Amino acid sequence: WLKPFWPWPKRSFSLRRGLCPVGPRTMAVEKKEQAAKKTVKKRSGKAPVRLYSKGVILGYKRSKSNCYANCTLVKIDGVRTAEDAKWYCGKRIAYIYKAKREAKNTKFRVIWGKVRRPHGSSGVVRTKFTKNIPPKAFGGPCRIMMYPS
Repeated sequence: WLKPFWPWPKRSFSLRRGLCPVGPRTMAVEKKEQAAKKTVKKRSGKAPVRLYSKGVILGYKRSKSNCYANCTLVKIDGVRTAEDAKWYCGKRIAYIYKAKREAKNTKFRVIWGKVRRPHGSSGVVRTKFTKNIPPKAFGGPCRIMMYPS
């Protein structure tokens, strides 16, 4: 009578992928997986460097009754004092948002601005954008570029 088909050949296989444990197809799949592992090892060098700090748009500069829409307050991550905030004066700031209609082959749009001065003693900065930031952006993320330095 027939010999039992056990033990399996010493190859890794996956029944979930629908692969047969033996045969030329599994050999090809194994070679592809090994090649993919090799390429991943080659790529694992230095991670790309982020050239901006993250920030949150707090709102407009205001008093009890007046609202100054041409001056926006931004909280920068990792900045806790007015001394630290002074380093960011003159840096470019970008508010990136997604619009419905595509323009220039992309749905993402940017409003650029500049950090003007610190606001208070807790690391918040005053910024001026080319167009006033819409109130929809309050609480939203922005990027403070590390240039011009």
